[in-house]
Amino acid sequence: MQHTAGVSRAAGAMVVAVALAALVGGCTPAGDDGALPEPSAPPSTGPASALPTPAGGSSAGTPAGAGPSGPGPSAPGPAAGGKACTADQVKVSDGHQADVRPTGTGTGAVVVSVTNTSTHACTLRGFPTAAGIGDGSPGRNIPLTTTPGGSAATVSLVPGGRAWTKLTFVNVQGEADGYCVSGATPTTFRTLALGVPDAGSHRLSMDDGIFAECDDKVTVTAFSTTRPS
Repeated sequence: MQHTAGVSRAAGAMVVAVALAALVGGCTPAGDDGALPEPSAPPSTGPASALPTPAGGSSAGTPAGAGPSGPGPSAPGPAAGGKACTADQVKVSDGHQADVRPTGTGTGAVVVSVTNTSTHACTLRGFPTAAGIGDGSPGRNIPLTTTPGGSAATVSLVPGGRAWTKLTFVNVQGEADGYCVSGATPTTFRTLALGVPDAGSHRLSMDDGIFAECDDKVTVTAFSTTRPS
């Protein structure tokens, strides 16, 4: 009886060995009827567009934390797209008297912002133009000779992003109606037409007071995401 049991165990071991040899030899049947799956390829990160877009306006396909960080929603970069802002995409603020302005009693200099009010990113580039508006009288409109100050760069604005420009006038001197150093008569107007490249002309006022200038000249800075002083 002990001999018979030993033979049975030996036969069972041989069956197992034969089965293992068949597997090691690659005799795996193809098809869906119980076949072993082929080894899967290493996981792929997929195309850049499949990656989630982080909050804060990062471009699609850029993981959070990748690349240089920006100052906020109005930061320039590829996230904001390449199409120029149009007139119906932007809102121009009223002029605010600048902290740094020429000496005198006139307006001196104002800061104006342009906000992307649309749901799509757009870009601004270049310098504004300006003209004084004769209250209800087109014949009294005063085109101002515009001198660009500094160099221009493309500014990308995500929805809600803002860009700034500064307008510096030849300032009025003295009290009451004042005077111009050049001998010209000072000019005042309540509203100004600001021309934004590719985005039309926008009417604005001062948030406190009126525009007053000499010689019908203005120096303007290029649009920038940094608010001028």
